[in-house]
Amino acid sequence: MSAVPRPSPSAPLGMNLAQQEAVNYLHGPCLVLAGAGSGKTRVITQKIGRLIQAGLEPKRIAAITFTNKAAAEMRERAKGLIGRQAKDVLVCTFHALGVRMLRQDGAALGLKPQFSILDSDDVTSLIKDCGGGVDAATARQYQWAISLWKNMGLNAAMAEAQAKDDNERITARIMGLYEERLAAYQSVDFDDLIGLPLKLLAEHAEVREKWQAQMGHVLVDEYQDTNATQYEVLKHLVGERARFTAVGDDDQSIYGWRGATLDNLKKLPVDFPQLKVITLEQNYRSTNAILRAANNVIGPNPKLFPKKLFSELGEGEPVRVVDADNEEHEAERVVARIQSIRAGAAPTAGPQHIELKDFAVLYRANHQARMFEQALRKAQLPYKVSGGQSFFDRAEIKDLCAWFRLWVNNDDDPAFLRAITTPKRGIGHQTLQALGSFASRYKISLFEALFSNSLGSVLPARAVGSLHEFGRQLNDLEFRARHTSGAEDALAFLMAWLKDIGYEKHLYDGEDSEKLAAARWTNVLEFCDWMAKRCGGEIDDTAGVSLGSEKKSLLEVAQTISLLSTISEREQDQNVITLSTLHAAKGLEWPHVMLVGVTEGLLPFKLGDEGGTERNDEAANENIALRLQEERRLMYVGITRAQRTLAVSWTKRRKKGRDMVAAQPSRFIAEMALNQATVKENPRDKLKALRAEFAQRAALADAAAQKPT
Repeated sequence: MSAVPRPSPSAPLGMNLAQQEAVNYLHGPCLVLAGAGSGKTRVITQKIGRLIQAGLEPKRIAAITFTNKAAAEMRERAKGLIGRQAKDVLVCTFHALGVRMLRQDGAALGLKPQFSILDSDDVTSLIKDCGGGVDAATARQYQWAISLWKNMGLNAAMAEAQAKDDNERITARIMGLYEERLAAYQSVDFDDLIGLPLKLLAEHAEVREKWQAQMGHVLVDEYQDTNATQYEVLKHLVGERARFTAVGDDDQSIYGWRGATLDNLKKLPVDFPQLKVITLEQNYRSTNAILRAANNVIGPNPKLFPKKLFSELGEGEPVRVVDADNEEHEAERVVARIQSIRAGAAPTAGPQHIELKDFAVLYRANHQARMFEQALRKAQLPYKVSGGQSFFDRAEIKDLCAWFRLWVNNDDDPAFLRAITTPKRGIGHQTLQALGSFASRYKISLFEALFSNSLGSVLPARAVGSLHEFGRQLNDLEFRARHTSGAEDALAFLMAWLKDIGYEKHLYDGEDSEKLAAARWTNVLEFCDWMAKRCGGEIDDTAGVSLGSEKKSLLEVAQTISLLSTISEREQDQNVITLSTLHAAKGLEWPHVMLVGVTEGLLPFKLGDEGGTERNDEAANENIALRLQEERRLMYVGITRAQRTLAVSWTKRRKKGRDMVAAQPSRFIAEMALNQATVKENPRDKLKALRAEFAQRAALADAAAQKPT
């Protein structure tokens, strides 16, 4: 350990006492219960700095979070706080940590270092095949069940042993076939990036000891979002020394549907009796009027660790409740509210200046966005829909990534099939089907089968020649990618490759609209430019598996592609109104928030049986109670996104299929315990009043100007 002078633990850090206590507690397990807006990211980054001051090497500190964006933000804050040493701190997502572990030690499980990571579409295709050609909707149901089992730490055999009915038994058997395919393709899915590292740590003592020695202190952000497998990974990483800090909020646990469990919070004091629990209750985001509504809503939920948010930002504007006749009327009122708030603000930049990016409209489900989009377009107000299609979900980007995956891992069959057919090269479905049957018979990958001496026994010479030509081209590209480094060389290579395979022509031939084809080609050019900059070390790796700032080969960069979900966060700079689901809004904040569609059946989402009849058995009632608690937490998350003003709206009627049905305000509106006499508002009336006031002022100004001096 380096001899860095240690500051006094009570040294002022510009933080409140609870935050300072969390930062200064270094030598044991610590749970920081960070209420919404209580400065948890600041606590994590300050604690990283404090650990380094205390003599811990930066490379032995790991900060784990759930999204690439959160990891990038944390990395930037750490850099601002501790400078160049921040680059040695491992700041990454759980999945990126899993990739790092498997690349280094996956051989113990039979994985090559260049294994492939399958995306959701690849997994759906594989499961369709394992299920005997079922349709995509059925395959996705199997996929969802398999994912939940994996997050619970179950394999196919364990899932089948505890199956409750025939459907679960069939799903478990399909899971077994799916596991066999993954092993054959040297591929993993996203759930495996947690499950396989756990298997490594649990079953291989030398790997476990290596990683425990490497991890001097582990910090976990959004701890309430961890699932059972992630918790086990954490336990194995920290071992008996238990040097970790878990930061989370049980009141913001809203991902139960994807395996997150509050049991992980309950287990901490049991598994680590020496656990230090510190509660952050001071909110730096919202006014007291907003926090009072939030505290009231979350109040009925059972508490693991009691806390109550407070603020020193003053009382602020009362929370408004807006009722509307229907969804169209609700959207009009939201637009009127935005216009009235902007009209009432100072016209020039300053403390009171309000921009479009200061507004967010939040809702429970994606389909609710459409009506608000129409109303905003009609009012000529620009907006963005948060959680829209990721850049990496675009077909043209997935096409290129399939080639990259194949360079990295020739045994990646899903990538092979996409690359060999995009663009088309005269290799038809019958040829590929025969190749697939041949590969299955000999239990080898499609690429390996392509060069088999006996392939000519099942395919004509012309087809074999076309396959060999593709194989040689792929080998040549892989060799060149391995020896191409630096931004300039990488960009030249990528552009020459795209020209060689005729990808631009492929895009224009495949689109009826030349404008759409041009937009897709622009995406391709932007992607290539971004890849090249990564080769030159110009872009930090938001996946947390960076090789440093030095030049990298194109093949090294290609290895990390599957983990990335966005090319940049440039959308954050757009001056537009945000439309977002409540789930996608978690972790974000806006000065002015409108929480819409707050009716029974939407928020909380329908809690009874889908068939409309309530079951009275104990298990069903307990399930309904748990779902209601999670929906209440979702409402709490929505309320606490607001900084200065909050409006909650509901409709008296809403669309259900083709019919209009009567609707009731959500029970959560009553739970906010607002003074209804002071909070109901009609945004149109307010806007009219403001316009009348401005008109009166203008008339008085004109009169004053015309008065003789």
